[in-house]
Amino acid sequence: MNFLDRNEFNFKPSQKVIDAIKSFDPETLCFYTRIYDEGKKSVVSVRLSEIYGVPEEQVLLGYGGEDILKNTVHYYLSKGDNNTIMIPQFSWWYYNRIAGECGGTFEMYPLYETGDTFAYDVDEVIAYANRIHPRMVLLASPNNPTGNSLTSEEIGRIADNVPSDTMILVDEAYASFITSDVDYIAPLVNKHHNLIISRTLSKFYGLPGLRMGFGFIGKGNEDFLNYANKYLGYNRFSEAVALAALESDEHYRSVANDMEWDRQLFKSELGNLPGFKVYKSVANFILVKYPVAIKEKLQEELKAQNYKIKFMTDKGLEDCLRITLGRREQIQVVVDTIKRIATAL
Repeated sequence: MNFLDRNEFNFKPSQKVIDAIKSFDPETLCFYTRIYDEGKKSVVSVRLSEIYGVPEEQVLLGYGGEDILKNTVHYYLSKGDNNTIMIPQFSWWYYNRIAGECGGTFEMYPLYETGDTFAYDVDEVIAYANRIHPRMVLLASPNNPTGNSLTSEEIGRIADNVPSDTMILVDEAYASFITSDVDYIAPLVNKHHNLIISRTLSKFYGLPGLRMGFGFIGKGNEDFLNYANKYLGYNRFSEAVALAALESDEHYRSVANDMEWDRQLFKSELGNLPGFKVYKSVANFILVKYPVAIKEKLQEELKAQNYKIKFMTDKGLEDCLRITLGRREQIQVVVDTIKRIATAL
């Protein structure tokens, strides 16, 4: 089965990751890590501190980015009387669910379709946050499934202008597909005590099965850090593989660059067909508006070829497909199948 429906990694891991797996000593698993004796969380948090220039005590680790998001939302929405979180429209349904799990409520602020992209209205986000004064504001950059993002300046402007006791959670699971620049993160978290930036090894580093997420938090949140931290350390096998992945940027950057071929193929082959619109994306997936009359036939044809893509059901996006950017031969099959069925309609 060719899984192009959940933004997974249809390429090979780096050689360093493969070597780390092959050379891992199973006897290591017989013992806890001892780095917590030094007041550190993990060898991974130490390395992330070095890479991102953020103090190790402000580095978060979790069981995938999902764990970071869930811990953060559950903690902050469960404290006090204010349990409201602002969530972007047309975003990952899971945000709403984790808010509901802890008795929180959510308010959706709009994303606007402008031409062949979607966009945040930063001024409107700021005004909305000041009007309802939520406990949290969630920003997804890039946003899933629309593929649009915020600049570091826009994130900073939001953080400068929302209430100081509103926690800002930025989900940057796909951010490394935009750029290799991470120099903006340390200044942001050092300036804003109420800022959390969440990342993961699942997307750019292609290791969703490893379940290793990380993030960075502003100063003065020791209670949350104690809540989220694992006193006995983290999975030592995952740590070894994660370190290898973090040293393999060249390999994964090459894969990310190759995805531009996928984007251009969708645009050139489907962009001008009646009823289609191919949206710009800076992530490892692409959103395509299509004539829903072909849905059933398209599902049948893709299934017959062992392909899965995401047929959107979210309100306002029911006429859209979200397709993971995979290997060239995979994307060629998907594009050819869509085009063949659409032109036969």
